Amino acid sequence: MIRSITGLRKLGLVLLAGLLISLAACNRGQTAADVMAKVNGRKILRSEVDKYYVNQTANAPQQPTDEQSTSLKLGILKELIDNEILMQRAEKLGLLATNEEVDQKLNEIKAPYTQEEFDKRLKERKITLDDFKRDLRRSITIDKVMNREITSKIAISDSDIGNYYNAHKAEFNLIEPQYHLAHIFVTTQPNPQVRNLKNDKAQSEPEARKKIQMIMNRLDSGEDFATAAMNYSEDTESAGNGGDLGFTPQSALSKTDSATRDAVTKLKPGQYSGVITIANPETKQVFGFRIVKLIAKEPAGQRELNDPRVQQAIRDQLRDRREQLLKAAYYDVVRDQAKVENYFAEQILKDNGLAK
Repeated sequence: MIRSITGLRKLGLVLLAGLLISLAACNRGQTAADVMAKVNGRKILRSEVDKYYVNQTANAPQQPTDEQSTSLKLGILKELIDNEILMQRAEKLGLLATNEEVDQKLNEIKAPYTQEEFDKRLKERKITLDDFKRDLRRSITIDKVMNREITSKIAISDSDIGNYYNAHKAEFNLIEPQYHLAHIFVTTQPNPQVRNLKNDKAQSEPEARKKIQMIMNRLDSGEDFATAAMNYSEDTESAGNGGDLGFTPQSALSKTDSATRDAVTKLKPGQYSGVITIANPETKQVFGFRIVKLIAKEPAGQRELNDPRVQQAIRDQLRDRREQLLKAAYYDVVRDQAKVENYFAEQILKDNGLAK
């Protein structure tokens, strides 16, 4: 979508992070100042933007300047506009999420918690259950639109794969052994930027220790590693991929921390390590914990096109690239078809003497 599907859905994915949607669609007595934008006549209210703003800045070490605040609100409003465009598109396509789909997703998210724990998390973030379900409905709906319009229509042919391999054959010639790794990482420091499907973030070292042990218990009970990573990992770069770190050359592995290096070299493909403590080697201060999985170990040498793993890797890469391109183009088209009135942006220009 705007930059990528992740960027497009950032405000639509509400997991327990606390991104709030207001109930203001039916508010009475609204003034012009209450309406920050319209999408095909539907209002986006200041209260919606303000709630997202408060949520994103609440745990910041210092509050943004006036200019930073305005910029952040402008970005929030733009994403609310983006989401509203897709929600309206979903209505036309008959793809709005059903109550059953929302309830099913809600139950999946609640599963690791007792009702008391779940209610406490909602209360801490000042989210009502209705707010939470409303954002779930939006997230599911957007997924359905993009799957119907884009993802389901992407086809990668054998010739596509062959052409890519012939043009990038050197990429499949490993000059040294490589380790295909995944990990689940939990930090000891509060970080409002952390996002995972459960929106679960440890706030201190004791919480981090408790959380990583909980994850280990779930893995030992048979939970899929990638699912656990997407739900709980605090590594913003890999959580969305199921913790997948890709291939690490042996030379690079030798330069990582000794605890991780020692754990990985003892693993067989498919196995995961115990809890690894990550600490500053000089101060011994603990700043995180991780569990590492060895997905595969590749010896040095040329990988041929007839290797199913090579074909699948190319197919996945080509599909991802094409999906991102088509989603961006799709979004541009539906946005051009919408009538968007961004009063907040107009006011910013006016306040700076740049009004048209």
